[in-house]
Amino acid sequence: MRTALAFCLLASTAAADCGGSFTGFLDGVRTEARARDLPEEAISRFLSGASLDQAVLKADRSQSVFQKDFLAFSRALISQHRMDHGARNAARYDSTFTQIEARYGIPRGVLLAFWAFETDYGAVQGSFNTRNALLTLAHDCRRPELFRPQVFAGIQLTAERGMNPSTTTGAWAGEIGQVQMLPGDIIENGRDGDGDGVVDLKGSSPDALMSGASVLSSLGWRAGEPWLQEITVPATLNWAETGLNHPKTVAEWNALGVTSRDGTAPETLTARVLLPMGRNGPAFFAYENFDVYFEWNKSFVYVTTAAYFATRLSGAPAYNAGNPSPALTGEEMQLLQQKLTARGHDVGGIDGILGAKTREAVQREQSRLGLPADAWPTHALLNTL
Repeated sequence: MRTALAFCLLASTAAADCGGSFTGFLDGVRTEARARDLPEEAISRFLSGASLDQAVLKADRSQSVFQKDFLAFSRALISQHRMDHGARNAARYDSTFTQIEARYGIPRGVLLAFWAFETDYGAVQGSFNTRNALLTLAHDCRRPELFRPQVFAGIQLTAERGMNPSTTTGAWAGEIGQVQMLPGDIIENGRDGDGDGVVDLKGSSPDALMSGASVLSSLGWRAGEPWLQEITVPATLNWAETGLNHPKTVAEWNALGVTSRDGTAPETLTARVLLPMGRNGPAFFAYENFDVYFEWNKSFVYVTTAAYFATRLSGAPAYNAGNPSPALTGEEMQLLQQKLTARGHDVGGIDGILGAKTREAVQREQSRLGLPADAWPTHALLNTL
């Protein structure tokens, strides 16, 4: 489910090389790998027997799960099983989490949530051949600039850490291990969490957790600060001031009648009012750490759900679901995106997914039309447009 992270890998000199003959594509990869001074033996091992994987392409184009709204998505992903196993794993790996909190400042609830969503705490790590997945996505012309550098990172892993390209498996997008890390992630942030001198992200939960913490720290996680917190909002709030592009200090929000549900929001921190289902649904303060989630995954609904689940695993109560207006269907959302695009808005693509860009466009149109500008697309907005 997770999308690829953009790490500071050596920029590909042939990032635009995609499509065409797969054999010719592999020849180009071989040439560039040599130019990068990667070992010839590792290059040959990595490319020998490589093939396109049509199942990878199908998975890449079949992510309709992200069309679900926040309530439906969070209820589907956050089960009692995951809550119970989260508590058991928190206790089982208490010493590892304690080390992580001291070293990186990453709360255990945050890592537990990612661990649960990515692989069900290590139980389902994926069966796609990693080498073939990376090459398939680099050859495909949809996002070659994202995956081609990961091919060379895979060759580097083969050379330096003994990765077996023929047998290493993981997710369809080339991630490996219990918290689903791309080869570039592993090179930059792979850590030995159990002290055995080996970084084993598939078989060692402490290694996977420590490595995941290193990733989040490298992405700018602010130790000791919250990430998401449920709030109550007054009906008189100016909804146009909500959303991820409208930060204020908590003290300023408090002056407008916005308060945290548990009364613990730190007044000096900057927060945004996040209304994933509009003014009549759940409401949250999104702090600066919330932005780090978007470096892990670009899906708005996934990010919000993962951040919310982390608060639950940290002891927060279930959200107040409220009574939001019904969500648009995938087809209706595509129609809305077409209408917004025709009016000059950048919605990030006509995909039927309510992402951050679509939400911003919705809020601008709501303001223009004199509707409550809470960034939640309703049938009334669609009909008006």
